[in-house]
Amino acid sequence: MISFLRLLAALSLVSMAAIVHAAEPAIIARARARLAPDAVLDAVKSIHYSGTLVGPDPAEPGKLLRQSIEIFLQQPDRQRIVVTSDKLIEVSALDGYDAWRRRTDAKDPTKWQQSQLSADEIKQLRADVWENLAFYRGIERVGGRVEDQGPATIDGIACEKIAFFHSATLVYFRYFAQTSGELIYTGTEDNNIREQGEISAGGIRFPKAIVVTQLSDGKKQRRTVAFDKITVNETFPDSLFAVPLATSK
Repeated sequence: MISFLRLLAALSLVSMAAIVHAAEPAIIARARARLAPDAVLDAVKSIHYSGTLVGPDPAEPGKLLRQSIEIFLQQPDRQRIVVTSDKLIEVSALDGYDAWRRRTDAKDPTKWQQSQLSADEIKQLRADVWENLAFYRGIERVGGRVEDQGPATIDGIACEKIAFFHSATLVYFRYFAQTSGELIYTGTEDNNIREQGEISAGGIRFPKAIVVTQLSDGKKQRRTVAFDKITVNETFPDSLFAVPLATSK
């Protein structure tokens, strides 16, 4: 990451990194080691997920809707999510400080709606990209901080609760098993993510599926994303993330 810098600058960055790592909670090193060696994790520039999203059908309460999903993540601060059903194609993307959403009729691509996302949504997406590509280390470099909030028990497992502060109001709470470093739980009681299974890509251990629980209108809804394929360090064109022209298909 620093090979292009002059030697003096490189030495300065190495010294700073040593200070940051010395201050981070010990469980983070354990959690990273469980996924892959540091050199492998630090070399990740992009991740491409393909799979299936299953969740409540907003058009038919009580029925499950099955959709395909693709997630593209790329440093710095780029994300694209494509969710496709037989009725609708929805694309949400982040390109630095720009973010947009486009919904297209799956049967008639001339019918579509496009909107820009709000400043708060952009902050959320930028945090999401960091959370997915940094593998728990270095939040200080993007203006955040990490805090060890002590032991906690999740599903009978002794965990360490770690808070990743992107701002005072944008915080990711993660619970890692104290002995193994495995990520057991992310979020709060009403809004959380749990990982299931395992799939390997690029020498890294990823979850085979994630289960997302969200509180909506006083009821908890669950959505499951199952991954069929994960690719690490693909190169994506700028156009994949850029805001499309309002007249484009």
